[in-house]
Amino acid sequence: MKVLKFGGSSVANQQNITQVIEIIKQASKKEKIVVVVSAFGKTTDNLLLAAKYALENTTEAKKIVTELEKLHIEVITALVPSKKQQEVIQYTQQLFTKLTAFYEGIFLLQELSPKTLSTIASFGEQLSSYIIANAAKKELDVIHKDSRDLIITNDNYDNAQVNFKETNKNIVAFFTKNTHQIVVLGGFIAANKTGETTTLGRGGSDYSAAIYAAALNVNELQIWTDVSGMFTANPREVKQAFPITQISYIEAMELSHFGAKVLYPPTIQPILEKEIPIRIKNTFEPENDGTLIVKKSNDTKAVKGISHIENISLLTLEGSGMVGVPGFSKRMFETLSLHHINIVFITQASSEHSICIGIYDNDAKKAKECLDETFQLEVQKNKINPIAVESNLSIIALVGDNMKNHQGLSGQMFSALGKNNVNVRAIAQGASEKNISAVINSNDAKKALNTLHEQFFEEKIKQLNLFVTGVGNVGERFLAQINQQAAYLKKHLKLNIRIIGISNSKKMIFNKKGIDLTQWKKQLENGEPSSLTAFFEKTKSLNMRNSVFVDNTANKSVSEVYENYLGNNIAVVTCNKIACASSLVNYKNLKRISHKYNAPFLFETNVGAGLPVIDTLKNLIASGDQIHKIQAVLSGTLNFVFNNFNASNTFHDIVDQAQKEGYTEPDPKIDLSGIDVARKILILARESGYDLELEDIKNESFLPEKSLQTTNNSDFYATLTEFEKHFQQLFKEANDKNCRLKYVAEFENGKAKVGLQHIPANHPFYNLEGSDNIVLFFTERYPVNPLQIKGAGAGAEVTASGIFADVIRVGNR
Repeated sequence: MKVLKFGGSSVANQQNITQVIEIIKQASKKEKIVVVVSAFGKTTDNLLLAAKYALENTTEAKKIVTELEKLHIEVITALVPSKKQQEVIQYTQQLFTKLTAFYEGIFLLQELSPKTLSTIASFGEQLSSYIIANAAKKELDVIHKDSRDLIITNDNYDNAQVNFKETNKNIVAFFTKNTHQIVVLGGFIAANKTGETTTLGRGGSDYSAAIYAAALNVNELQIWTDVSGMFTANPREVKQAFPITQISYIEAMELSHFGAKVLYPPTIQPILEKEIPIRIKNTFEPENDGTLIVKKSNDTKAVKGISHIENISLLTLEGSGMVGVPGFSKRMFETLSLHHINIVFITQASSEHSICIGIYDNDAKKAKECLDETFQLEVQKNKINPIAVESNLSIIALVGDNMKNHQGLSGQMFSALGKNNVNVRAIAQGASEKNISAVINSNDAKKALNTLHEQFFEEKIKQLNLFVTGVGNVGERFLAQINQQAAYLKKHLKLNIRIIGISNSKKMIFNKKGIDLTQWKKQLENGEPSSLTAFFEKTKSLNMRNSVFVDNTANKSVSEVYENYLGNNIAVVTCNKIACASSLVNYKNLKRISHKYNAPFLFETNVGAGLPVIDTLKNLIASGDQIHKIQAVLSGTLNFVFNNFNASNTFHDIVDQAQKEGYTEPDPKIDLSGIDVARKILILARESGYDLELEDIKNESFLPEKSLQTTNNSDFYATLTEFEKHFQQLFKEANDKNCRLKYVAEFENGKAKVGLQHIPANHPFYNLEGSDNIVLFFTERYPVNPLQIKGAGAGAEVTASGIFADVIRVGNR
């Protein structure tokens, strides 16, 4: 014999009930079965809501009754055989007439006691079990039995305790005489010794099924619901969660206690001693195996699941007067027990200086009031502090029987949470080590669940969530590279990079599941209005793990919001040099915040585009080398310009060509004035450990003063034409010496300068072609023959690839 229990979602409407009857039909072919059903979906909630309305007036209550009666009659008309329909409809109408009378009584007496509430709540299961039994009679050997005739409880009407001696005797007696293949019963409902209706608490239908299973010593208890078993985490919060094949009773109870709503925790208790297996199955995918719950699982994984409870408040009893004084714990827990307040979490400092408990938010106010009263004298004498309450919290828990046999799980858990800026308020772990629990801010719950699931269950594929600002030349190519390499990164580097947000100066778009990179342009056109503040606030509110802000602009205002991102544990990857070349105070502050909040701040493309200049410099210093001198051609733009400028063309046309080919900043004056190169050598000097300001860099500009004073590109280009003779003279002077013009940055002895130089044929810079960059590091280890880095130093494609490389560095942390 088996017991099959079907939840509210499984019997929510006539289509679902038809599926349930088919499952019953297949199961009953092999053996006798007991079917326990919940009320039709949301019926109990609506019945109780109507009871609350009835205290004010009966109008709203009667509206709810009318809708519920309509739903039940529709199911009867669709499923019950025609010869039985009138009888079933008549019985149903009688129950709804009784129900209406109850609501009228509530209004007249202005009384809504637990006894009345439990009676009203019982109507859902009375109706559903009777209707489903009669619907199944069309082709099956079925009898309906009222659970109130069998399950006997005490007088705690709305959360009744079962009298197992009487209940088991009744169940065995009935089923011994029963000759039908299928018995359908309502879950959740019971009666006391005098026959008054009681209920077993919310989730009690599972408990009812377990009571029948234990009394009859069945082969298996099946809980049919709308998911395919118990999952490694809540699939609504963690998309990568998957069903657990097999789990132990203890693990299932732990997961259920910590919010896994598939199974009501007390369900397991009646069948624990008899070791009856429980199988969680999906009504809508009956072919799935689901989850098998047994005494001892043969699955040896350390962590079986991650679960969480929301709406938690922490209460802290604290004070020096507690140290070494017995009785504080007893008085605290006794007080809460007397006021029927359930404790879900306990932790105590070994110093005995404080006790911290977790309770549900709706109990917090009452708990504080009664505890303040209990400890009033100690508070007045300043032996302890008034009870402190923190709300808007969640408990997150790792569960597994085998966790005690694996070292370092706590370290992995808290390290993963820490890296994602999830602050842990309290920790609890039993000596059995089957559960590690932590209290965190509710706003971090989803991020924490996904972070831990990635850590313990996924194929070590790390998910990065990118928020990209700037989709011009560089930004567009960056997105294209991400899209092109997505499959490769997942397969070979175990990185799943998703673009969650994109913005330009006018519009922004977000998609928590990841933006389709084949459609982003069209979506952005139709996006919402954008601002730096709005983009940051949305990124922050999404609170996603492994978040990265990517700045593909050269905008000063964008660089000024890095601190906001880093301070919220959001990594920053940027090709924008302004932040790192800003004041030394700001540069150091960004570094400090990055370190404090464990949020990477990477700017490899600030110098040399995609060349590994800064990374190499960091590695030299980290390994103990010292930088003595740096010589470099750091402007791909200027190198392109002076490699192509000669007596047969004009300076204006070459600069225009450089801009059209994507080598210059949007404002080419930034490149040609030397300020861009000055920023780059400043960054290298700072990364070498020297405290310099931009004003300390000597900039020997070759541009006429009039060009430097222009305020727009049109005027700037006009001055290039105006001073063509000046530029031709610069070329002639170098050419007459068989030299080439190169804009060189130098750093030595704590001083730096940038300017145009004549480079002879025997110099490493002479043959630097196109837009290439070159950097020479003279160090303690490379005093004569410098460490040389050379390659393309400008262009949207290589800059995008450098940003991409920094994103991968974040992923590989």
